[in-house]
Amino acid sequence: MGGVVDSKAGKGFSGPATGRGPEEAVRARIRSDARLGRGPGAHELLFAAMGTRCRVSFRGGPAPEAVATAVLDWVGGFEGRYSRYVEDSWLSRVNAAAGGDWTPMDAEAEQLMRLCGQLAYLTHGALDATSLPLTRLWDWRRGRVPTDAEVEAARGLVGWRGVELAPGKIRLSRAGMAIDLGGVGKEYAVDQTILMLARMGVGSALVDYGADIRVMGLPGDGRAAWKIGLEDPANPGHARVHVVVRDGAVATSGGYVRGFDAGGRRFGHIVDPRTGRPAANDVLAASVLAPSCTQAGMLSTAICVLGAESGRRLLSTTPGVEGCIVTKMGLVESGRFHEHVTA
Repeated sequence: MGGVVDSKAGKGFSGPATGRGPEEAVRARIRSDARLGRGPGAHELLFAAMGTRCRVSFRGGPAPEAVATAVLDWVGGFEGRYSRYVEDSWLSRVNAAAGGDWTPMDAEAEQLMRLCGQLAYLTHGALDATSLPLTRLWDWRRGRVPTDAEVEAARGLVGWRGVELAPGKIRLSRAGMAIDLGGVGKEYAVDQTILMLARMGVGSALVDYGADIRVMGLPGDGRAAWKIGLEDPANPGHARVHVVVRDGAVATSGGYVRGFDAGGRRFGHIVDPRTGRPAANDVLAASVLAPSCTQAGMLSTAICVLGAESGRRLLSTTPGVEGCIVTKMGLVESGRFHEHVTA
């Protein structure tokens, strides 16, 4: 999606891995190609995590290496605990125990699970972290359209009401249920990274985890705000428009990049849990500016599921947010979105 600090080649970054098991393995993998360098007016850390490219641009605070160590350590631990692709992660253990015993959870896991419940409630089921059975069924890498019977069988395993939470433990009530944090995990990680950097005394930062972005302070190039490009769904890899952001977040969602074509139709990767099928409406992409990346990502993804008209109402009734919806017929913008657009 783009940001304001141009990447420059930096030195390889290494540091002692901490923790045990899957967290240590993920930390080691992330460090293996991390690069800490210098951009215009700021240090820049580049690495791959959570299935995407990550960039943290920062200025101020302790030594740059100490900041990089803290970021890589936290992100590696987060992915090692909550990725469904990590075989022995905490989340994989929860999914493997579906229909059986309770799984213990710490305070952070409980916070994430309750956040998932809130998102399902606030979006009337348009976002549901238990949609993994459907996501697996509509695997865009395989490009196969499942049968109606397969869709209905998977739908029977979806619904946050089937998640049982008690202090310090969680249980999925039906065998075959599974949770995926793909709709909230990266965004939550962005917010937590910004908060961690602030606690360390970093005065200015841009955190970009796969185009889920949050900034704080001012960029180091003298500008009064961060300039962020919003990708053009008709021309992926290029910005359709740029917006200015001050101490806030921006997230863009859309089914235009990942998906497959079959029978003359396009099937995107964003699945509507209510129908069991990829979202099919007039939305090509949705971008949302919000105080937190978690909120921006939740709204942008929900809009892609709900459609432009319902998405516009969602933006207009959510305080403190602005957004732009790219449709097949044109643009739908919230009332003050234009105030954030810049050349």
